[in-house]
Amino acid sequence: MATRGTRKKTAEKPHYHHGDLRRALLDASLALISEEGFGALSLREVARRAGVTHAAPYRHFEDKEALLVAVAEEGFRVMTSRMRERMARETSPDGRLVACGVAYVLFAMEHPAHFRVMFGPHFTQPPKLGPPGGDTDAFGLLVDSITQGQRSGVFHEGEPLMLALTCWSLVHGLSSLMVDRKLEFSGVTTAAHAEALALEQTRLLLRGLMRATSN
Repeated sequence: MATRGTRKKTAEKPHYHHGDLRRALLDASLALISEEGFGALSLREVARRAGVTHAAPYRHFEDKEALLVAVAEEGFRVMTSRMRERMARETSPDGRLVACGVAYVLFAMEHPAHFRVMFGPHFTQPPKLGPPGGDTDAFGLLVDSITQGQRSGVFHEGEPLMLALTCWSLVHGLSSLMVDRKLEFSGVTTAAHAEALALEQTRLLLRGLMRATSN
């Protein structure tokens, strides 16, 4: 029984507490891109999927582009890590270069939404990928692999940056074809198929990089 002077409590507006809001927003963005494409992406829709208020995304991201930049940066970190892991299994310069390319293609197959954001035309300013040798410097790994191969006498001479661009063009083109499902006619539908094709293509490329040896 209420006593005199007791004030009636007003109903408090519920507050949603998310354990890791930033992670939830990134995951919701990736799912939305995978299912409906970039045209459906908005901070409001991302918030709805994450189960938070429409204003919640602004705690971490200024706008939609800032959200996409975060997705791209995460993609480069994961891709660079995968490349390093696979390259670490090899000891020869040519083996490391092949591993670098195959890891790139497999990343694209396993993370198509990341891949589309990383190399898509959504940014007024490209994502800041940190210093050379950092955890997002995937291209730097490729250049270093070629440079080391030249120093050891395995690869022929030439500007490492330009040779790396040639290698990148091949693996990126192959990855894009796979992500866009342009190679399904040839039976490339699984990660195992992608790995086999990437190995074949990078080894073909390697022939052009190898220094001629005299018999």
